Amino acid sequence: MNRHGATWMRSLMVGMGSLAAAALLAWAAPALAGGAATAAVKQTVDEVIRILADEKLKKPDKIQERRRLLEKVVGARFGYDEMSKRTLAAHWQKLDAKQREEFTELFKRLLTNSYADKVEGYTGEQIHYINERNEGDYAEVRTRVANGKTEIPLDYRLLNKGGDWRVYDVVVDGVSLVNNYRGQFAKIIRTSGYDDLVKQLQDKSDKFVKLKTTEGKE
Repeated sequence: MNRHGATWMRSLMVGMGSLAAAALLAWAAPALAGGAATAAVKQTVDEVIRILADEKLKKPDKIQERRRLLEKVVGARFGYDEMSKRTLAAHWQKLDAKQREEFTELFKRLLTNSYADKVEGYTGEQIHYINERNEGDYAEVRTRVANGKTEIPLDYRLLNKGGDWRVYDVVVDGVSLVNNYRGQFAKIIRTSGYDDLVKQLQDKSDKFVKLKTTEGKE
């Protein structure tokens, strides 16, 4: 992978907006290796690819529609409630049901909005499915992202809920999305309080919506 490609891949985790962006790299994935959890990941990847390949959805006036479709597909595979719980860690227990619902929705917006932007950075990398490890209702699908020169480890951690495998963490080159956000959010809560964290997430969401709405009208 060239320097630009490697930097882009790592920026997905540094910015913590990728979530499923790495899944997009399976555009030309080799034969599937693994069990039910791997199949679940690939199913979502295939649907993301179908949406991105749809010529009608590439038109400027279809930007918002394509974004909604991508969010729906990704949301069906990624467990934002579980991710939110793990990201806030001990502070999650201090929230009531309404606060948990609010935080989960804001966290979901942060991830899906950033993901949609990162999709544009795809440059033909391939993803190789290495193996799948299972322990009860938990599974880890291990993959390698490559473009011929360099391979970057990318692993999906999933939880089986009622027979449905949901991703609750993505690890790129040893860096966990959940752990990264946990550190960032804990610092904000420690410094200025939980309410300020919510405000910052809301502000990010509002700015992003305003930006994309303007782009859609151009």
